[in-house]
Amino acid sequence: MHIIVCIKQVPSTTQVKIDPVTHTLIREGGIINPFDTYALEEGVRIRERMGGKVTVISMGPPPAVESLREAISLGADEAVLLSDPAFAGADTLATSYTLSRGIRKIGQFDLIICGKQAMDGDTAQVGPGIAEHLNIPFVTWVRKIEEIREGYIRVQRLMEDSYEVIEMSLPALITVVKEINVPRLPSLKAMLRAKKMSLPIWTANDLDVDRSRVGLNGSPTKVIRTLSLIHI
Repeated sequence: MHIIVCIKQVPSTTQVKIDPVTHTLIREGGIINPFDTYALEEGVRIRERMGGKVTVISMGPPPAVESLREAISLGADEAVLLSDPAFAGADTLATSYTLSRGIRKIGQFDLIICGKQAMDGDTAQVGPGIAEHLNIPFVTWVRKIEEIREGYIRVQRLMEDSYEVIEMSLPALITVVKEINVPRLPSLKAMLRAKKMSLPIWTANDLDVDRSRVGLNGSPTKVIRTLSLIHI
């Protein structure tokens, strides 16, 4: 079973800065998007039950490699960063396209797991966007995996006051909510292993992307102006 987990490095609440020219977030360091830690934990638990491997993928500036090392320390087997100035300023459409190209380069997979949304954007669009680009089925807001085996998965999707049970074929993509598990803490041995690992960084040339579909050029959503609000 090959599980791919998508994570994002997001600013901590004290690190949010906006580029005055592009009006996009300045991404210099940060933390793993909290919702993505549940996706990673679920991927590791599936591997522990069924065997296989967990590959983590992320798109961001070079410092985001530290979040990938953290993911390795939390149980992932491999990790790859998609990083290129051409990817900067991407909206959810361009981001999902770029990640889908990275996943295609990784190769065969059974399941992609994403957090339900990123805390810095709250759109919940990237996971479904990846699935659309890859032409695979997806379910959002998964609170429990009831059954998973070769070519098949059955999950519970969280609703406002209940849940629904959905079955689909694999490969597929799910986005998960925090009710699905409790993420583990890294061990010292795992942290040392992560520190020593050499993690690949793939550029636009490595992914053979259509450059009109990545970064600001590939983003139909444009931020024209930002306002600073002062609370008194």
